[in-house]
Amino acid sequence: MTSPHKRTPILAVLICFALSLALSTTLLAQGKPKTRAEIPAKYKWNLAEIYPSWQAWEADMALLDKKMDEFAALQGTLTKSSANLLKAYKLNDEIGMLDIKTYRYPQLMRDTDLRDNDISARFQQSNILEAKLGTATAWFSPELLSIGWDKLQKWFAENSGLAPYRFPLEDLYRRQKHVLDEKGERLLSYFSTFSSTPSTCYDELTTSDIKFPTVTLSDGKEVTLSPEQYYVILERNKNQKDRRLCWENMYGVYNANANTYAALYNSVCQKDWAYAQARNYPTTLDAALDVNNVPTAVYENLINSVKSGSAPLQRYYQLRKKALKLDSYHLYDGSLPVVDFERSYDYDSLLPMLVQSVAPLGKDYQDMYKRATSGGWVDVFESEGKASGAYSAGVYGFHPFMLINYSGTQEAAFTMAHELGHCMHSMLSQKYQPYITSQYTIFVAEVASTLNEALFLDYMLEHSKDPKERIRLLEQAIDNIDGTYYTQAMFADFERRVHGLAEQGQPITADGLKEIYKQMWAEYFGTSVEFEDLYGILWS
Repeated sequence: MTSPHKRTPILAVLICFALSLALSTTLLAQGKPKTRAEIPAKYKWNLAEIYPSWQAWEADMALLDKKMDEFAALQGTLTKSSANLLKAYKLNDEIGMLDIKTYRYPQLMRDTDLRDNDISARFQQSNILEAKLGTATAWFSPELLSIGWDKLQKWFAENSGLAPYRFPLEDLYRRQKHVLDEKGERLLSYFSTFSSTPSTCYDELTTSDIKFPTVTLSDGKEVTLSPEQYYVILERNKNQKDRRLCWENMYGVYNANANTYAALYNSVCQKDWAYAQARNYPTTLDAALDVNNVPTAVYENLINSVKSGSAPLQRYYQLRKKALKLDSYHLYDGSLPVVDFERSYDYDSLLPMLVQSVAPLGKDYQDMYKRATSGGWVDVFESEGKASGAYSAGVYGFHPFMLINYSGTQEAAFTMAHELGHCMHSMLSQKYQPYITSQYTIFVAEVASTLNEALFLDYMLEHSKDPKERIRLLEQAIDNIDGTYYTQAMFADFERRVHGLAEQGQPITADGLKEIYKQMWAEYFGTSVEFEDLYGILWS
C-alpha cells in the first residue's frame, strides 16, 4: 500500500520552533500563551473542510474498513492480467486517499490541543485502523513481485492505464530483496501500532504533560517559558543573565526527565534496528536511505564535508561575540541580533510582503500563495496545549494545512515563508501528479521551502534602505545556513552514532547520550562557543 507515508504527518517538516508574535504585544505582555477561544477564527484551521463533523469522519472510517475487505478479496488475482493489476491499484489509490483523510483529521484536531483525551482517543482509533490496513495489505507487495518484471513490461505496453504505476513498481523491484513474503510482511504489520508508541509517549511528555517554568526577569516581569516565549526572549532580551536564566530553566525541564527521554530514544533505536534486520539491511542507515534510493555515500560525504568545513561557522561565532561585546559566548547568545535593530512583523501586514516576494515565480504562484493565506489553511498563533514548532501537512484532494506558532519576530516571518514553500510544493504536486506519485521524498522536500525563504530575503533586502535592518537580514541568512546545514548535519551524525550503539548491542542511557552530544559539540563547534554541562541534554 502507499499510505504509510502519512506516518510523517508533516510532509517535509522543518522542526524549527517557529517563533511568533502578531498578537505579539499582547502575548508578551501576558507572558503566557492564549487559550484557543481567545484567538479569532481567521487565524485558525477550518478543519470542517475535511469533515463537517465527527459523525462524517466515523462514516468514512467505516467505508475505509469496508474497502480494506474489498482489497483483501483481490489476493491471488494480480498475476492473471493487466486489468486485474490496474483494478487493484485503483482501489489501492482510493484506500490511500481515504486513509490519509481519516488520519489527518484527528491528527490536526489533536495538534490544536494535545491535552484533549477525547480527540486523542479518536486519533488512536485512526492508528488502530491503520495497523489493520497494514495487515490486510501485507500480501500486495509480495504478489506484485511474483508477477515478474518481464511480464510487467509487456503489460505496460498493452495497458496504458498502468502508466502512472510504473515508477512505484520499478521502485518495488529495486528493493525486492528487502521485501518479505506474505507471512513476514503480515508479521511485521502486527507491530506497527506498537512501533509508534515511543514517539506518542514523547509527544505526551513534551506537550501534554510538560510543565514549563515561570521565571522572573531582571525587569521584574514574570514569563512562562513556552517554546515560543523562550525563543522570543533569546532573540530580544539584551540582558545575558536573563537569557541564561531562561535557558537554564527551559532545558532544566528536559534534564529533570533525562532518563525517561533516554528510554524512549533507546526504544526508537531498537525498533529501527529490528526492522532493518528484518528487512535484511546491514545498518539502520542503509534502511533509512534506501527508501528514497539515496546511496550511503551521499550521507557520508555530507557529514565529512560539514565537519571539515566548520571553521567559517566557528569564526562567525567569534565575530558575533566581538560585535555583541560579550566576555564569553554561549548557546543562549546565538539568537540575539548583532545590531540594535528590532522589528515586529504584524501577521496581517506580513502576508502581502510574502506574496510580493515570490513574484519571480509568476502570477499563478502568487495567486496560490494568496489563497493559502486567506484563512482556514494556517493555524497561526500559539495557544495552550497546541503542538509546538511549524509544519505543513498535506491532505490529497484538499489542500495543505499549515501549523505555526507565530510571534512576529524576524525568525517567525522567515518561518512563514519556509512553511508556505512546503504548502506550495504540496499544492503543485497534487495538481500535476496522480495520487500514487504525488508524495515527494524528504530528500527533496526542503528545496521549495528554502527557495521561498531566499526569495523573501531578496525582497526584504531590496526594499530596505536601513543599514541595520540589512545587517539583521544578512544575519538571518547566515543563521539559516547554520541551522539547515551545520546543525542538521550534526543531528544526523548524532542519530547514526546512537543507532550504531543499538546495532552493536551497547546500552543507550541518558549519561551516554550526553557524552556523545558533548563530544560532537567539540567536533563541530570547537571552542567558539563556551561549553556548559547542560548542553549535553540538547538531544532530548
